[in-house]
Amino acid sequence: MREKVCLITGATSGIGLESARGLAGQGATVVLAGRDPGRGEAALAEIRRTVPDAKLDLMLADLTSLASVRKLAEDFQRKYSRLDVLLNNAGLIIDRRKVTPDGFEATFATNHLAHFLLTHQLLELLKASGASRVVNVSSEAHRMGSLGFLDDPQAERGGYSGMRVYGNSKLANILFTRGLKRRLEGTKVTTNSLHPGVVRTGFGLNSEGILKYLVKLSSPFMLTVEGGARTSVYLASSPEVEGVSGRYFIKSKVARESRAAQDDAATEKLWQKSAELTGVGS
Repeated sequence: MREKVCLITGATSGIGLESARGLAGQGATVVLAGRDPGRGEAALAEIRRTVPDAKLDLMLADLTSLASVRKLAEDFQRKYSRLDVLLNNAGLIIDRRKVTPDGFEATFATNHLAHFLLTHQLLELLKASGASRVVNVSSEAHRMGSLGFLDDPQAERGGYSGMRVYGNSKLANILFTRGLKRRLEGTKVTTNSLHPGVVRTGFGLNSEGILKYLVKLSSPFMLTVEGGARTSVYLASSPEVEGVSGRYFIKSKVARESRAAQDDAATEKLWQKSAELTGVGS
């Protein structure tokens, strides 16, 4: 990965931090995107503790704000002339409905819309960088999702369920990957999605209800963050997946998505709706 540049969202903790460490250890220049400067600097120091010669950078962005996502893309392109790996890693799960400054349901906005917009804003740079890769962190929780969310992406009807909305957002990650793969045909850019495993991080502990306690109870049976980052690093760097695109991976192996995640009409419907909500071309 020497001479290659990687951008990772949600990189200041959890599997994002471990993915950054893994890619830095292979010689890549790794740009960590996070919203808290203190946690960001701590993440840089933590990686340098184990990878002393790591080439790292920190860029601040709040993925609940589309304006902040656009600024991240602008800041990155102002500083870097290439992008070899975009790892859309950041994720959110909450148990009470919250709305972003743009008026979107927070889980859908953070887990899908922010990454849709960021990828769109950086797509020309990815194409210009040759055999670059877009890696989207999804989850087996996508199997809890339903294509009905396409008619209610803001989760305004039928009562709010944090797990259901999270599952819908992870389903969106895979549909987005499929839609992006089609639009990348004829280029050297590939895109794949993955399930990292059930990982022992701080994920879900910001919830206020039963979800927080379920996470704590199941923690002893979860993967380490190092194990959780393994498939992300594999898809970002391994020559074994060069040219592979539009697939879903578990434990660094191709896996079958849910039937809903293979729906072509839903893929296009989500793309058009996302383009409309983020104000980009279709």
